[in-house]
Amino acid sequence: MRIKLTIEVWQKGPWFIAKCPELDFVSQGPTLEQARDNLLEVIQIQFDEMTAANTLDDYLAECGYIKEDNLLEPRSERVAVETYAMQVA
Repeated sequence: MRIKLTIEVWQKGPWFIAKCPELDFVSQGPTLEQARDNLLEVIQIQFDEMTAANTLDDYLAECGYIKEDNLLEPRSERVAVETYAMQVA
């Protein structure tokens, strides 16, 4: 089975932070690629543990995923990302 997800990456000092907003998992690494790979590893480990505990389906439903054919898709889809500066004081 395949899952559709988003990976967001930020740079914070020398580190890259990777996040999957649909699943609320975060990881980091010294490069963008390592942060992404670490995040995918975290997701796989968590899915393996949830499968063993028989809680994966409940977690994915809680995160808003639906199963269509052999693909898990989020019920919502990101339509925009903006960087914006506003006056606060």
